[in-house]
Amino acid sequence: MRQGGNTSLVLRKGAWTTKEDMLLKNCIEKFGEGKWHLVPLKAGLNRCRKSCRLRWLNYLRPNIKRGDFGEDEVDLMLRLHKLLGNRWSLIAGRIPGRTANDVKNYW
Repeated sequence: MRQGGNTSLVLRKGAWTTKEDMLLKNCIEKFGEGKWHLVPLKAGLNRCRKSCRLRWLNYLRPNIKRGDFGEDEVDLMLRLHKLLGNRWSLIAGRIPGRTANDVKNYW
């Protein structure tokens, strides 16, 4: 796979290593979120920008809640689902610390 079609570099796919996670975290801490097209290069990762962005948003962000949903979260999720349907990002945006992926997977 080529990133942007300008390079012959074959990008890594599949499971992330602990080292890759550390490199991505350090890069985000140093340069901040955004400009995802620059992140793989700055972090020294052989991953595409989309993969870096999703890894950060769904797994590595420090404010992500881990573990089971609480009763209050489930109640809120049920009410929001009645109102919004399967719009996981909108629902997750109203449940602090939970990602759209977490909400979708719970459902």
